[in-house]
Amino acid sequence: MAGIGVKLNKIYGKNTITTTLVGFGYSTVITIAPMILVIGAIIVMQLLLGFSKLDYFSRDVYACTVLYIFVFGLLSASPFNAVLSRYLSDIIYEEHYEDILPCYYVGLVLNVILSALIGIPFCIWEIMVGKIDVIFVFTGFCGYMALVLVFYSMLFLSICKDYARISLYFLLGMVLAVLVALLLVKVFGMDTPLGMLLGLDVGFVLTGTLELALVRSYFRENSKNYRPVLHYFRKYWKLVLTNFFYTLGLYIHNFVFWCTDMRVVVADSFVCMPSYDMATCLAMFTNISAVVIFISRMEMNFHERYKKYSEAVIGGRGMDIANAKSRMFEQLKQEIMNLVRLQFIVTVIVFLVFIIVLPMFGFGGVVLQIYPCLAAGYFIMFLMYGELVFLYYFSDLNGALATALSFCLATCVFTIISCHLPTIWFGFGVVLGAFVGFTVGYFRLRTVEKNLDVHVFCNGNLLDRGPERKQPSNLVYSRDSQINESNKEGKS
Repeated sequence: MAGIGVKLNKIYGKNTITTTLVGFGYSTVITIAPMILVIGAIIVMQLLLGFSKLDYFSRDVYACTVLYIFVFGLLSASPFNAVLSRYLSDIIYEEHYEDILPCYYVGLVLNVILSALIGIPFCIWEIMVGKIDVIFVFTGFCGYMALVLVFYSMLFLSICKDYARISLYFLLGMVLAVLVALLLVKVFGMDTPLGMLLGLDVGFVLTGTLELALVRSYFRENSKNYRPVLHYFRKYWKLVLTNFFYTLGLYIHNFVFWCTDMRVVVADSFVCMPSYDMATCLAMFTNISAVVIFISRMEMNFHERYKKYSEAVIGGRGMDIANAKSRMFEQLKQEIMNLVRLQFIVTVIVFLVFIIVLPMFGFGGVVLQIYPCLAAGYFIMFLMYGELVFLYYFSDLNGALATALSFCLATCVFTIISCHLPTIWFGFGVVLGAFVGFTVGYFRLRTVEKNLDVHVFCNGNLLDRGPERKQPSNLVYSRDSQINESNKEGKS
């Protein structure tokens, strides 16, 4: 994401209050605007179409369908994002742009197959066991697959640094979603839940189609070289697991509570715990600014130090390399500490606003009892995400996998324990799980700092390795062979 830093440096370079606000707004647009637009569209549709006046069953089925579309859409995309990002970065560095479309098609096919394998059995269960209308189930499945396309195409546009287009396409898609829902319900008399869900489908299809068209406009040549993409999945399988475990860790505490006696079962198909899920959503929004702050400061400060270290390794003296390394890790420490300080201030302010304002809109009771612990947990969780990004920078795949796996497992185990605690401590499992992941990531970064020279200078090979090549002989000189050569020369 190096392209963000140039723009942010121009904005923040003027050092005024206005430019600071503009910079923060720009960072927000390129990071979390799509999510805000989707949530805003859903809220607008509910307000305009009288969603609150519907019966409980219809509202619950619609709400659970949308929830499952997003949760499992993100989970099914998670195994592919990190590996494809690595492959794209490598081929762009090598300027083999004709290999980007094969990467896009292979990844899309794999993502669609995995998503369908997850979604189709559940849809059959909804129809056969839940007795939900076939048209509504099919509409939900189409929305799920369309969102998969949207998430997948976002990866390629992010590599191209076209964040403004991503936000614009989401804006167009969500405006169309609201208009289509109004047209279907108000004009054609369609059921409100089906009309809202179909409107979202149309919006996601438009967004995904625009993203696909933009990808095709950027990369017109197709080398049809598909095999190397699959090779990357085998070579970088740790990236697959790392991204999957991190994404799973974001939701695994919800899954644990969905398995308790406090869960709500809708139509014998959907399982949720509305109070805990709502508290989770609030906690995420309380700390989502950490992503904005991290990306902004990462692009403006650390990336430049990392670039100077790389240049020193290529052509600098030993003293230059040591100095660049020292400055780089000093900047890394500063970025983590600045993120902690800034996000702590933001979290406290948002937390107080939510505690005061939310009861006015009917959010209180159990939701606000669960919320504080989850807010603290997500605060630590987003700090851990920063560590993961730094580990990616240094190609420490073992450290990144250990961080994500420990976070996911610890969150699951501690959440199982916290289920039996009083309501106010329900989110304590997230706090402990995120802290475990953060601790593993921190000590792994310290290890990288101590052994970076070994990693950079001592992991190469003088001879290429290949499965069909035999190991060269270790014989350097033989007296007998030298005598034989001399005899041959004498006879000749």
